[in-house]
Amino acid sequence: MNRVTIVDYGSGNLRSVQKACERLGAEATITSDANRVGEAAILILPGVGAFGDAMRELRSRSLIEPIQRHLAADKPFLGICMGLQLLFETGLEGGQHQGLAALPGDVVRFEIDRSLKVPHMGWNRVAWRNGGPLPADARSSSYFYFVHAYHARPAEPSDVCGTADYGGEFCAAVARGRLLATQFHPEKSQQAGLRVIDAFLKQHAH
Repeated sequence: MNRVTIVDYGSGNLRSVQKACERLGAEATITSDANRVGEAAILILPGVGAFGDAMRELRSRSLIEPIQRHLAADKPFLGICMGLQLLFETGLEGGQHQGLAALPGDVVRFEIDRSLKVPHMGWNRVAWRNGGPLPADARSSSYFYFVHAYHARPAEPSDVCGTADYGGEFCAAVARGRLLATQFHPEKSQQAGLRVIDAFLKQHAH
């Protein structure tokens, strides 16, 4: 059975992510304990809210260093929504904030036609690219649930494994090594989302 550690830094959706993992047969623990995060075999970093606030909360719980060590060691990691954005070097929400810097690039607000509402909220189609880290059956579903006003701009095109369109193409998923992160919420995306989480867990079964 996979043992999954879900990082708690005071941001929402933790229970829904835990329930999705448990439904797929994984043992999922929610924790804000830096030692437990540092010892995790599989780490999930979910989250909603503002980039700067998220980094402040991670710092106040001494979680930044264990997460960065996990990423540097290329241990299995799934980022969800804010958990994708925090992987980048800089977030430009309410000023400039330093991220986890696991991937080169920044996170910016949607600058789109006024006819489109920001935040981008609801179901949108994801086009998988670069093959992606997921098997074909997990990539067969294309519609996932999004809620966000900011999006990542990866500096390395090879890190992008999924895109969506909202007033222009944006990064919907990234992958590098055993890291996978989605801007959409797989835990809110019904069977399509469960397939993504299931494929990630099966890839790293131990």
